[in-house]
Amino acid sequence: MPTVVRKTRETLMEVRRGILHSVSWQVKSSMWDPPTDLYETGESFIVRIEIAGMREENFEVSVQNNTLYITGVRHDFPIKRAVHQMEIRSGKFASVITLPGSVDIDHALAEYQDGFLTITLPKEIQEQG
Repeated sequence: MPTVVRKTRETLMEVRRGILHSVSWQVKSSMWDPPTDLYETGESFIVRIEIAGMREENFEVSVQNNTLYITGVRHDFPIKRAVHQMEIRSGKFASVITLPGSVDIDHALAEYQDGFLTITLPKEIQEQG
């Protein structure tokens, strides 16, 4: 099962990408982003990524400042071939999702099954006082 971790510092690349994204520039890179859904239940935010052909150890999942970062590598088949059509992406991928609220990272759960990585992030309970 992939582990969700809390990040304490942003890497330089993440800072640069965030700055460029905030001013609506596109960052050209060899990374790709898989189809991703974010939805909410009464108790949790749930992120679901369609990414077949992976193993749990190929994912890195982290949360920093209510932003979920999912990165990994999907390897291609190492055989020589003539490609006639190629729609299935391989290589490094990244998905960055801004969460709509605070989450309880200590009780987060990530599961990979049937080609989908599902991350359940319980909402942080706000004390009323």
